[in-house]
Amino acid sequence: MNEAEMVIPHLFRCPISLDLFTDPVTLSTGQTYDRPSIEKWLAAGNLTCPVTMQKLHDPSMVPNHTLRHLIDEWLQKGPQSLMEIIPGRSLAAMKISLQSQESSSENKLETLKAIQVLIDELPCGNSFLLQLGLLPLLLGLVFREVEDNQSRESCLKVVEESLSCALKLLAFSELGCLDMMKEQSKLASLVVLFKHGTPMIKTGLCNLVEAVSSSSETQDLCAVLGATRQLLREIVFIVHHVCEASESGIRAISSLSSLESNKENLINEGAVDGLISYISNPQVQEKSAVPLAVAALEVLLGVESGREAVINNPSGVKSLVKMIFKVSDHEGSEHAVSSLMMICSDSLRAREEAISEGVLTQLLLLLQSQCSGRIKTKARMLLKDLRSKRNMD
Repeated sequence: MNEAEMVIPHLFRCPISLDLFTDPVTLSTGQTYDRPSIEKWLAAGNLTCPVTMQKLHDPSMVPNHTLRHLIDEWLQKGPQSLMEIIPGRSLAAMKISLQSQESSSENKLETLKAIQVLIDELPCGNSFLLQLGLLPLLLGLVFREVEDNQSRESCLKVVEESLSCALKLLAFSELGCLDMMKEQSKLASLVVLFKHGTPMIKTGLCNLVEAVSSSSETQDLCAVLGATRQLLREIVFIVHHVCEASESGIRAISSLSSLESNKENLINEGAVDGLISYISNPQVQEKSAVPLAVAALEVLLGVESGREAVINNPSGVKSLVKMIFKVSDHEGSEHAVSSLMMICSDSLRAREEAISEGVLTQLLLLLQSQCSGRIKTKARMLLKDLRSKRNMD
């Protein structure tokens, strides 16, 4: 075991998760576990103590305040390995620097860069940072009100660094702390940052939206974000006007679409047109995000208004036809074929446009390619459907 893995004292580790205790509780057997870990163990139907394997006649848990106090003291001092990376600075002092209203943007930036070093150089130290409550603090710095124009630049630098740190810590944390984003003031700040933030901030915010929308823990928050029209408009703008954050914007739209109630709102705020604009832009034709954009579009086509939006977009059907056959790969082919099956099924206009754009040739080329059998099956179905309905029309 290397030095980084030995940072947490044995007594401070949960026997189940092997991570630092967050909420130590003691069972009737005298063994102490982290509350989330032992609750999962018991919820799975286990009726024994994981360490002793004794049957639990009494499943009650008693908070271990003594151990909690010892861990808090140890965290405040800062583990030795962490102090070697940032000599002369304690974790408690860094937290105070971020909390203090008197601390300048320059001081906060210096502290945030030190935290960034900790996260990158010693990943196992993330549990210490989380235990100190740094994640909510970092998120609070992200969503604070952007100050006047004179100090906006330094303010945005603090937001940029805070967001970067928060996203890295988020991978090791439960997502409940993100519920602060339900507050109207936080939502308002989110929209402002999408409007005036740097490309890195916009990318980070899209990644944050994706994290929220991809987790079952935060479905209520996902619904709140999906109901915030200004926010959806800003994300769509990022995709429509190709920029550094566009790929992350596509991922955010795709994740938000996982909630049925969000799809209609996304369509109303121009998500379909934004995705089509991205797909049809010659500057991004070979980018890896194109298949992802087509996949996100396919999801929105499950709603009638989404299909109407594609048909009414001058480049809608044409863009999907072009995506059917790609010489380099077939990542987006299946989504393009599936999308065309949906919009051509009940629309004569869509069928006629697809045929005039060369869909039959594209499908035949796809069938002769090295794509998967599943894609070929869908291509044959679309080809058969177009031919039969062409004769009927």
